[in-house]
Amino acid sequence: MKPTATRKFPVAIRLPKCPTGIQGLDEITGGGLPRRRPTLVCGGAGCGKTLLSAEFLVRGATQFDEPGVFMAFEETEKELKANVASLGFDLEGLVRRKKIALDYVHIERSEVQSSGDYDLEGIFVRLGHAIDSIGAKRVVLDTLEVLFASLPNEAILRSELRRLFRWLKDKGVTAVITAERGREHLTRHGLEEYVSDCVILLDHRVNDQIATRNLRIVKYRGALHGTNEFPFLIGAEGISVLPITSLALNHQVSTARIATGIPRLDAMLGGRGFFRGSSILLTGTSGTGKTIIASNFAQAAALRGERVLFFSFEESPNQIIRNMHSIGLRLEPLVKRDLLRFHSARPSLYGLEMHLATMFKEIAAFKPHVVIVDPITSLMDLGTDSEGKGMVTRLIDYLKAGQVTSLFTSLTQGGKAPQQTETAMSSLMDAWILLQDFEGNGERNRVLYVLKARGMAHSNQIREFLISDHGIDVVDAYIGASGVLTGSARAAQHALEKAAVLAGQQEAAQLKREGERKRAALERQIHGLRSDYETEAAELRRIVEQAGTRTLVLGTERAASSRLRQADAKVAASTKNKVRAERMHP
Repeated sequence: MKPTATRKFPVAIRLPKCPTGIQGLDEITGGGLPRRRPTLVCGGAGCGKTLLSAEFLVRGATQFDEPGVFMAFEETEKELKANVASLGFDLEGLVRRKKIALDYVHIERSEVQSSGDYDLEGIFVRLGHAIDSIGAKRVVLDTLEVLFASLPNEAILRSELRRLFRWLKDKGVTAVITAERGREHLTRHGLEEYVSDCVILLDHRVNDQIATRNLRIVKYRGALHGTNEFPFLIGAEGISVLPITSLALNHQVSTARIATGIPRLDAMLGGRGFFRGSSILLTGTSGTGKTIIASNFAQAAALRGERVLFFSFEESPNQIIRNMHSIGLRLEPLVKRDLLRFHSARPSLYGLEMHLATMFKEIAAFKPHVVIVDPITSLMDLGTDSEGKGMVTRLIDYLKAGQVTSLFTSLTQGGKAPQQTETAMSSLMDAWILLQDFEGNGERNRVLYVLKARGMAHSNQIREFLISDHGIDVVDAYIGASGVLTGSARAAQHALEKAAVLAGQQEAAQLKREGERKRAALERQIHGLRSDYETEAAELRRIVEQAGTRTLVLGTERAASSRLRQADAKVAASTKNKVRAERMHP
């Protein structure tokens, strides 16, 4: 049996690409626009076509040393320089250094002859001279509608469009051509998208009185690219497109832990806090202290020298700083040292995707170690459940990729179980802390507990959460017959237990005193018996001594009497004779 030959696949040749330098766009296009090929940028009025193409030229000249030519058919050189200056681009300086050439072509409809011999030779000569004068590698034509608006002959129009795109390819420049969007096609003429190698569609839409700019790669010959819509921002530093995030779940993880700023809460998490780079969800109804815990978390991180970015969608930075004064938190020094930065905006300012793009831009610029979003539900309410979960997924994924620890506060509705209201994002979180209100004895008190903390031992106890002018304290909650006791009920229970302990101590002291009394009485009784015994013993010794004395006296008197009667001499002689006889005759 002959061995099966190994099938060889041809090595894929990657299409040469020209990086744009526009934040996020190169990630979406997989490296940039097709090099030495034309790219069509189309869209309605105000969507950012001219600014995107101008930034493409400026980034090329400043970052990649590729000079460019901007041929405009609507704006003069002076107007164009003034417009892009709002993005921080110095076109005047680039023109002086021959990095960029600006050419304004004024076309009047009355001057255009719609005859069969009409062509673009004059444009080609003018553009070719500009390219050769600075050695341009990039070209922008803005816009085609002005150039071809006076051509009613569709056959001539199509012929000249194809010739223009072919001329640009033969010239070997990377071209960006802008065009207005049509009603039935991407462009008004419906041909540009077919002859272009790459088509980028810009859209400026308004939904629920909220304006959003979006970008989509409609076509990209010879290369893979993102096909979804991506929001983009036009800011003081240029255009930034929402970057693509990885959904492969292959992020790096850390075993380092960071403290929360609340010692008793750290103790509930094994005494060391959360894992660095983890995502934390803090849920609770209004007034349960979510922002306070988030602010403590921010202060603790900033005091360690870590940068903290605080996104607030309900309160202004000054309001948060003022409110935290009431519990002893001083955030102003951290803001002045640029360790803590606030970004506050109303949720209704942008659409959901635009908010996400703005957050990504702020994170990329500040490079924080900790990000706080307070509350994330304000953003999720801007879209459907699937859109909200998608937004949170992309944000968490982006933060995890950079090993950024994130804390999200979530406002729950009263009367609903938090587990039900937070299912849209709770599964995305590594740790989940619940804050709840307990009502009883005519008062409301706060409790917290750790619902989950992946990868670490954590307490399952419910703790009372106290807020005072000295800060935050997490205390043990009392469990009574009716459930968890908090507030005055906890204080009353504590007083009862303290009274019971005191009563027990008093009873023990009384029993001890009674025992001491009995012991003293017993010792006195023993002492009395010992005294009686010693007295009787002394009397007995006295009697014995007296008896001995009497016996001795009596004996003495008898001996004396016997001597008087000479009875002792006879007895003594008789005794001597008997002893002598026994010795002689044993």
